Amino acid sequence: MGSDGTTETIATDAGEARVTWHPAKPARLVLAVSHGAGGGIEARDLQALARVLPGRGVTVALVEQPWRVAGKKVAPAPKTLDVGWRGIWPALAGPGLPVISGGRSAGARVACRTATELGAHAVLALSFPLHPPGRPEKSRAEELLGAGVPTLVVQGANDPFGKPEEFPEGAYELVEVPYGDHGLAVPKRAEITQERALEVVTDAVVKWCASLG
Repeated sequence: MGSDGTTETIATDAGEARVTWHPAKPARLVLAVSHGAGGGIEARDLQALARVLPGRGVTVALVEQPWRVAGKKVAPAPKTLDVGWRGIWPALAGPGLPVISGGRSAGARVACRTATELGAHAVLALSFPLHPPGRPEKSRAEELLGAGVPTLVVQGANDPFGKPEEFPEGAYELVEVPYGDHGLAVPKRAEITQERALEVVTDAVVKWCASLG
């Protein structure tokens, strides 16, 4: 693990994955976050976390799934995503610190599904896709509720994949990003700026990480 922004390629059973490290000095936790099914680690919330958290004692590892490294446009089946994440885990645990397993959208589902098995310290679920847009009956709540470790959900108020009020009761914390959509983007007419929306995200994650001990 080198200096800020060092990239490491890791062989997994699903193909080669990539980890970009943003180290804290000193670090007490590693936050590993992966992208969604249609985007990469350039997502605004992932980049905001990589900017802010290293200054708060949390090393951020931005993880690119093998399908993304291979240049494909669409993510494979959930099982294949889990295989990739399992293959990356030894590198994430390499620094010897507790690892928070995280991701946005499809990446959040992977983190929830594999948390107990991999020994994750906690789960950060950004824009958890509770259901496909317009299909609330196709709920994925059991993945979230089954994480088995302390979990923080950061959800846009206008996320078509599940608004905060649609989430079930459970042993997790939920922070709402006002006006945010699935990408945590806020419209120009919103009462808060995009910058402020991202501060809601980073402030919530910093506070939560501090509470994990």
